[in-house]
Amino acid sequence: MQAAEKMPFLAAVEVRLAQEEDIPAIWEITQEAFLKYADALGSRGKVKALLETQQDILLDMQKKVVLIGLVGGKPMGSIRLEAMEDVAYISRFGVRTSAQGQGVGRALLAEVEKLCRQRGDIAAIALHTSSRMAGLIRFYYGQGFFVHSTGTDRGYIRALLVREIKEGGADLSPVMEK
Repeated sequence: MQAAEKMPFLAAVEVRLAQEEDIPAIWEITQEAFLKYADALGSRGKVKALLETQQDILLDMQKKVVLIGLVGGKPMGSIRLEAMEDVAYISRFGVRTSAQGQGVGRALLAEVEKLCRQRGDIAAIALHTSSRMAGLIRFYYGQGFFVHSTGTDRGYIRALLVREIKEGGADLSPVMEK
């Protein structure tokens, strides 16, 4: 019972389309989450998200779906989604360290899946993450993703993770180079 008391219900997380006024919060969330990611890798220089500017976020908002997750009205997570043929590619997915384990990431992924299913032509959702980060890999497996392949193009072993949402799979070639 104690674990349930510590973890808010998923319904406590509000997920909505990000607005321009959310850009500073999205930038902070991204910096905090990817700084932790980079430190776990042992190299901040390998993580492109740490070089991102608020202008970059604005540009992403113009060509991608950018969602923000709020708890008690406070921005705690964000995720970006880009349709690439029949695959939706997730990028810059991050949750503030103080909110990790509280359902923010699950709520953001649930909204991504809902949007993809509503669209109707998306067969799979894909993303990249470090294959050495066991906690992240466990999290994604718990959300229905599996490792499709790995590569070292960024100077560390990255896994391409996929969640199929339609039978028959998807053409992953557009996301292989991401």
